[in-house]
Amino acid sequence: MRSFSLIDLVSLVYALQWTVLLVLLALAFGAPLALLLATARTSRFAALRWLAAAVIQLIQGVPLLGLLFFFYFGMPVFLDLQVPALVAVGVAYTLYTAGFLGDIWRGGIQAVKPAQWEAGACLGLSAWQQFRHIIGPQALRLSLPPTVGFLVQLIKGTSLASIVGFVELARAGQVASAATFQPLLTYSLVAAIYFALCLPLTLWSRSLEARLNGAR
Repeated sequence: MRSFSLIDLVSLVYALQWTVLLVLLALAFGAPLALLLATARTSRFAALRWLAAAVIQLIQGVPLLGLLFFFYFGMPVFLDLQVPALVAVGVAYTLYTAGFLGDIWRGGIQAVKPAQWEAGACLGLSAWQQFRHIIGPQALRLSLPPTVGFLVQLIKGTSLASIVGFVELARAGQVASAATFQPLLTYSLVAAIYFALCLPLTLWSRSLEARLNGAR
């Protein structure tokens, strides 16, 4: 047994980059899928709406831990395919992000008054031009605060990646705690790092909600 040292603190900070990487991967690949689901969910074609709704409900209905277990432990069983931890958790968090952001952005699109679509059609704009120049900016204004709020949830959710052995911040805390037998100090530092990441985003979300009030 040894005392908690600077090396352990450095290991926590080093592991933080993997937490940030997971968030960036989830946003980079999940956001385009979320936009696709949101536009399909608000499509004029009923089949697309039902399909998108089914996908969103499926993703939201499965716990994030279940997604992680499926892609890390299930893929070798069902497809006889060994999946690296980074790929497994990346896919799981991508789907998780797409499912929840897709629903958030769907709400933003549907909150724009139908008269805005009609005004764009009167100007001779195509459906894509209407969305790009009229509907999209207004939907972004309405959905930005909950999007930032979901980002806080996503950052905290990355701690579940430690279940499959991926060494991010929470897993590095477990390793340091087991090596030093100082769980209170170790997990207090881990919590402080999560707090330092999430507090500015939480305050920014509240500020956006007050400033970008869709009711005004």
